Amino acid sequence: MSTILVIDDEREVGTFFRHFLEEKGYSVKIGLSGKDFSQLIKQHRFDLALIDVKLPDTNGLELLRQLKLSIPSCKAVVMTGYSTVKTAVEAIKYGASDYVEKPFDDIDQLEQLIDGLLRSGATSAQSDMYKLADTLGFIVGMNKEMNDLLKLAYKIAKKNVNVLIEGETGTGKEVLAHFIHSASMRYDQPFIGMNCGAVSETLLESELFGYEKGAFTGAVKEKKGIFEIAHRGTLFLDEIGEASLATQVKLLRVLETGEYMRVGGETVRKTNTRIIAASHVNLAKAVEEKTFREDLLYRLDVVKLTIPPLRERLEDLPLLIDYFLKKLNSSLSFSEESIAYMKQYHWPGNVRELFNVVKRAVTLAEGETSVIPPSYLPEKLKSLRYQRGTVESQVVKNEMDFETYVQWWTNHILNMWKSDENVDLEYVLASVKEMEMEVSRSFIMKTLKETIGNRKEAAKRLNITVRKLRYLLKEKGVDSKV
Repeated sequence: MSTILVIDDEREVGTFFRHFLEEKGYSVKIGLSGKDFSQLIKQHRFDLALIDVKLPDTNGLELLRQLKLSIPSCKAVVMTGYSTVKTAVEAIKYGASDYVEKPFDDIDQLEQLIDGLLRSGATSAQSDMYKLADTLGFIVGMNKEMNDLLKLAYKIAKKNVNVLIEGETGTGKEVLAHFIHSASMRYDQPFIGMNCGAVSETLLESELFGYEKGAFTGAVKEKKGIFEIAHRGTLFLDEIGEASLATQVKLLRVLETGEYMRVGGETVRKTNTRIIAASHVNLAKAVEEKTFREDLLYRLDVVKLTIPPLRERLEDLPLLIDYFLKKLNSSLSFSEESIAYMKQYHWPGNVRELFNVVKRAVTLAEGETSVIPPSYLPEKLKSLRYQRGTVESQVVKNEMDFETYVQWWTNHILNMWKSDENVDLEYVLASVKEMEMEVSRSFIMKTLKETIGNRKEAAKRLNITVRKLRYLLKEKGVDSKV
């Protein structure tokens, strides 16, 4: 017989669970506070703990930490109100199996959750999770961060909450969004994607909300918008940070009320659409720069998932290469030397760029060799100036190094500009971003050295606030060096 611990300061909740779970044959112990929790876990061994996030003398995250230290095998479910869903998601990151929202509207779903956790079905659920990811082409590999990301995405998929996915260009944000939709209760409803940066402001509004006949020149008949088409399903808004402030206001209204109007229309329409938004830029930073609404970010960022760039999961590179070779129906393989070159490259275009490199190499090598040597790789992968860990991509250590770097960078960009060869724009943009970081870092380090580490004086000389300096120190990776 399984033993279940319930910790909630509302006596009614404890009473409900006692009757509900004892009728199913479980042994139940009830506590009202963190103090009760500490006593009960000393006296009993539990198979499952249901813990409220907010308690009079502590919080659920702290109790979860204690539970995992005292009874590592005990599964945990966090109970929360909607306003504390973000805390519940944090609890999952700390080891909670799941979370449930109060009040408990769907008792059958609650029963399935508890029974599922107490049965030995966890391994089966994990197997289903990885199978689904593999089917959709979301390759997880051995990287711990990617595995943790997938587990969290799978757990929140069935919750009716909005999700924000952040990650560099080409990391697979849309594939992750499709995974969440496919693992959700809406899996049999539409999954619609829209790139907010790929259409103009006026066109984006009509694409999202639709328009009535005669709303503007060329509107010869009415058109349904994506919110209407995706009703009961999932809407993936890629590059949400590119939406204009005017469009952001209208998106906020839909998220708050579920209501919208077509362009040129007067009828208020309702939609029940789950939003998964994505951005390659940091939206919190965009809020600071007044290019993104803070209230909209609050609505979107109920759960935030960040996909690591390829350069931070290079242990998975051979696995990704094999996956792409199978996708291309190719029997070729890459030589160890080729893979070594690929592991040294910084991959500004991430997984998307890797696929293009594999596809190019296969196309060139087909019929000529069975093992692809480095000669079939793009020149940028073999050139030292593009490789990770070389002088030009390292932290600049002194003024002379900085001057050399700026001269090299300028010449390098000009050479690409003058070249007749195809240009990798993702690489160019990554180079500009890297230059920005080096310039910021170098000026900050130089000024701090001149002021003997006095941040107030350094901020004054740099014509920024001390708060801005602290932010830059942390963002540019200087803080650990001063």
